[in-house]
Amino acid sequence: MADVARLAGVSSQTVSRVSNGYEGVTEETRQQVLAAMNELGYRPNSAARALKRGEFRTIGVITFNLSTTGNMRTLEAIATSAAQEGYAVTLLPVAVPTQDEVRGAFSRLGELAVDAVIVIMEVHLLDAATISLPPHVQVVVADSDAGDRYTVVDTDQAGGARAAVRHLLDLGHRTVWHLAGPEESFAAQRRADAWRAELAGAGCVLPRVVRGDWSAESGYRAGVQLADEKDCTAVFAANDQMALGLLRALHERGRKIPDDVSVIGFDDIPEAGSFLPPLTTVHQDFAKVGRLCVEGVLRRMRHDGAEHGTTLVPTKLVVRDSTAPPPVAADE
Repeated sequence: MADVARLAGVSSQTVSRVSNGYEGVTEETRQQVLAAMNELGYRPNSAARALKRGEFRTIGVITFNLSTTGNMRTLEAIATSAAQEGYAVTLLPVAVPTQDEVRGAFSRLGELAVDAVIVIMEVHLLDAATISLPPHVQVVVADSDAGDRYTVVDTDQAGGARAAVRHLLDLGHRTVWHLAGPEESFAAQRRADAWRAELAGAGCVLPRVVRGDWSAESGYRAGVQLADEKDCTAVFAANDQMALGLLRALHERGRKIPDDVSVIGFDDIPEAGSFLPPLTTVHQDFAKVGRLCVEGVLRRMRHDGAEHGTTLVPTKLVVRDSTAPPPVAADE
């Protein structure tokens, strides 16, 4: 720092102010200091700065599944939003979602020096009496219904599912079959519950649930089953990947989309408009979910905690070519 100060012709205090991003330095002086830093190869000691400030400028992220579209896009949005705020992200995947693993993950993140933690909690953990998050750590949870104990950010799963079912009923379908996600998934439960409630409210017959695991392969297996259900004219798939497999299975068995069967998904992945036919789906704003998670955890850090509660990010129905009125024979 002294070498930079001598080369730039300023005080060491001025160098410190520039390297730490403080105000009170003219632009001309700042550029002189930056030029001297560049010439000398000076880099601020981030560890020393963290000790001085008591802040590491790093947010930890714990997630239990890196294979799903929702988790990956939420993680991407968190990393992007954190970078915009001048924070890095340390990712810690947890293979087995148990209390011991959760406790161990927080312990490891503490050793890695993070300021706060975002937990992408897709599975039903916080509902269980054996699962809790450390009280001394500032935490925001994505994809959970534990808003009574934590700050939670989530997509409006129920609203999106209801819109999907209502769209199909409004087209004239007598009922809607559901290709659900895995039972342990919070999002899958919310979507299935909303599907069931919307049909019940409309006085429709409730078909049996066909379940997948979020993958296109499981959607294909479900499609093989549904192709034999002659009264099946509409299917709400709990995500776009399963809808993709479903489309293939129905096509291979001679069920035309949407002439014979309408299919609607959930997520609006970038490829949804390139499916054959282009997929009607429910759009999730993953970027906003990630941004609100980062804003929430920074707010908790700066105000030493904040009120608990759940923020729901609205969804939007995107209508494409995979949905249409039912075949005439279905109405006779």
